[in-house]
Amino acid sequence: MAVALDSKTTALVLIDLQHGILGMPLQPHSADAIVKASSRMAAAFREKHAKVVYVRVDMNNLLPLIVDRSHRDPSAPPLPAIASELVPAAGFQESDLLITKRHWSAFGQTELEDTLKKLGVTTIVLGGVATNFGVESTARHAVAVGFHVVIAEDACTTLEAEAHTFAMEKIFPMIGRVSTSQEIIDALA
Repeated sequence: MAVALDSKTTALVLIDLQHGILGMPLQPHSADAIVKASSRMAAAFREKHAKVVYVRVDMNNLLPLIVDRSHRDPSAPPLPAIASELVPAAGFQESDLLITKRHWSAFGQTELEDTLKKLGVTTIVLGGVATNFGVESTARHAVAVGFHVVIAEDACTTLEAEAHTFAMEKIFPMIGRVSTSQEIIDALA
């Protein structure tokens, strides 16, 4: 089913295209592939005067969570600052919005929701890493606060191909639309 996107009310939100995340072994799409797809979408969104948002996680200032399995040893030394910086190939521009998060969701304890709503955004297009962590958390949160969601399948990846496939086939179709980055570019009016 074709997706129609209004550039006046749609924003592209790209999750964690940063050194410390893209350096992990990613599947089913490589880091290079999703960065290319994401930067192509960002250029198309800018061309249509739609908002582009890059989200990064502050890897040395994560919210302390009470969990059964931490993703990082809390006693480990801090990561180099570059781990939390966007990779240049992701294409961030000064006109884009940069959100720094401390948790899985780009909406959790950030200004993203208020900023997008003030700009009149009603639909967000999502891409980034990891499909079943940051992207899925952001998608679920977006729907919960009233946004329509479109996920760019080929601009997302994760640590296990099966987890990516499960999210794309079972979770995302129930909370939004799943398309390719090219379909999204073509749909942006």
